[in-house]
Amino acid sequence: MAEINPSSGFCYKTKIYHNLRPQVQLPSTNQPLSASEYAISLLRSSSLSLENTISFIDSSTDSRLSYSDFIKQVESLSFSLHNRFGLKTGDSAFILSPPSLQISILYFSLLSLGVIISPANPISTIPEISRQISLSKPVIGFATNVTSSKLPSFLHGTILIDSDDFKSMLTIQPGRVNVRVNQTDTAAILYSSGTTGKVKGVELSHRNIIALTAGFDKVRMEPVEENPPHPIALFTIPLFHVFGFFMTIRAVALGETVVLMERFDFVGMLKAIETYKVTYVPVSPPLVVAMAKLDVVEKFDLSSLTVVGCGGAPLGKEVSEKFLSRFPNVQITQGYGMTETTGGSYEDVRAEETKKHGSVGRLSENMEAKIVDPDTGEALPPGQRGELWLRGPIVMKGYVGDNEATVATFDSEGWLKTGDLCYIDNDGFLYIVDRLKELIKYKAYQVPPAELEQLLQSHPEIADVAVVPYPDEEAGQIPMAFVVRKPGSNLSGTEVMDFVAKQVAPYKKIRRVAFISSIPKSAAGKILRRELIDSIQSTPSSKL
Repeated sequence: MAEINPSSGFCYKTKIYHNLRPQVQLPSTNQPLSASEYAISLLRSSSLSLENTISFIDSSTDSRLSYSDFIKQVESLSFSLHNRFGLKTGDSAFILSPPSLQISILYFSLLSLGVIISPANPISTIPEISRQISLSKPVIGFATNVTSSKLPSFLHGTILIDSDDFKSMLTIQPGRVNVRVNQTDTAAILYSSGTTGKVKGVELSHRNIIALTAGFDKVRMEPVEENPPHPIALFTIPLFHVFGFFMTIRAVALGETVVLMERFDFVGMLKAIETYKVTYVPVSPPLVVAMAKLDVVEKFDLSSLTVVGCGGAPLGKEVSEKFLSRFPNVQITQGYGMTETTGGSYEDVRAEETKKHGSVGRLSENMEAKIVDPDTGEALPPGQRGELWLRGPIVMKGYVGDNEATVATFDSEGWLKTGDLCYIDNDGFLYIVDRLKELIKYKAYQVPPAELEQLLQSHPEIADVAVVPYPDEEAGQIPMAFVVRKPGSNLSGTEVMDFVAKQVAPYKKIRRVAFISSIPKSAAGKILRRELIDSIQSTPSSKL
């Protein structure tokens, strides 16, 4: 340990970065334990009154559920599903529904039975769903009246979670369901966004979720005030995505109140923050940009807000500063994670860590990292750019049904290759430069789109932006910007290019601009660059 730098966590002998947070004791791997059982045990050990603390609120109906009722309904549903369908450990359930109180109950019930959760985006097409079903091989489906028509027939059929039948399953007096769930058992198959190719099914174990939850319980965000109010979180994030999935489990483990939005809209989000005195909102970067820039924000009382947690893509310094000038009493915490790491593997957990603009925080509990030169395979010291590799108890089991992809993603020592170009500074803070596969190759130079996007987001007349490679005979590729103007703006392509040219090296200049009404994004807020690249052929644009 003497060779580990106490500031960066870097060991000059092994070239491994170690986390500098207190080590978190995890339950013995031999102990049978489901992720839901573990989260509820943490909840029960807290000083909260489970009868008087609200677990989930549906903002569209104002329905509320206390923690004691939440636990009763989870147990009742587990009993119903076990007795009626004989669901057992290792079975898989496909879930196609927008966020609702029932989804959170369903997640905890299935996890307690050892049934593998496989949730998908309710707006997915039938071919996309068919691909996902071929990976997870479900025996039962859970959907709503609106989404059920997209599902094929399953061995045990499809249960409508907005039906009276499902509601009755939540209120049956339960017997005790004795199911042995091992921590190494698969808990969930979540689908990677597929931005770099065909969608993959990421296989996460109960142990992965337990390790992540234990870290949240041990190292909680420091409150900005003494005797802070009870945490009330507003989820703008979809529950089928890893961010929403692990945040749901985290919220229960920490006894937080969660406000759910069935359909996201920006004004609705602002209204919900005001109505429910929300203290915490996990968001993707475009929402931070909108909160920093849009005038409609001023119409709402957002004074209850203390923390905005940002993940999914890097957040630029200019946007952070603009946000903080409007909301001086709100901390922006950033994090970095992947579906393959059960969510967060880097995060801010202390107030002073949030002041490192542009960084996504420090390495999470019980984790190790490397920065590896993509060309030589050499592990690099602080300050040098390379691919981020991660190892630890939150790293996935693999890609289900895709051994080739699993082998390509792990090295022989269990390191997960993230595909992200990053560097770690002398204080152990991680900075994301870009996805390795998304770097624009201009002549001999590599241009990170995210860097140019952050710069353009600071422009007062730009509401949103994406930068992609445009094929060029001479240079190979040139940076092209797709720009969404703010309402009323007449910003020109030349003005966009000039704005960037004054602030970057010549090889990074934007050389083509197209104006569009919205940037296509995944449910997690990641830019779907492939859609923009495919549209380039038919887009009129300004060229320099």
